[in-house]
Amino acid sequence: MTAGRKVRYNTDGTPAELSPPKESRVFNGEEYILETAIRSDFGLIHAHKADRKGNLVFKETARNFNPEAAQCARVSVAQVEYLVDDLDPDEVHLPGIYVDRVVVVGPQETGIENHTTRPAQTAEELS
Repeated sequence: MTAGRKVRYNTDGTPAELSPPKESRVFNGEEYILETAIRSDFGLIHAHKADRKGNLVFKETARNFNPEAAQCARVSVAQVEYLVDDLDPDEVHLPGIYVDRVVVVGPQETGIENHTTRPAQTAEELS
């Protein structure tokens, strides 16, 4: 157990409040203080595909934090582009046990990419 870490100080610099005791454990010779996990009330996530059981497949960078957001939320709502009958189990990125609701929104444009091109050059301009 660890306790007594300074949380707040008096104006004269002496400790005004000490932290309550927390459980600690030693792993491979290092002491770690255990904390409870952060839980959110809702996790709003975006997936490429879902099946009727709530299993999700993410596309590209959507795999970054969407699975963790669903796992830590008390209620997770997934907006998906496509709803299919069944997904291949090897294809699933997030099991349906973590998904409470699925909303089909259809294909979405991200609005992030900017396509810029220059005008075509003639052979004379290239030489």
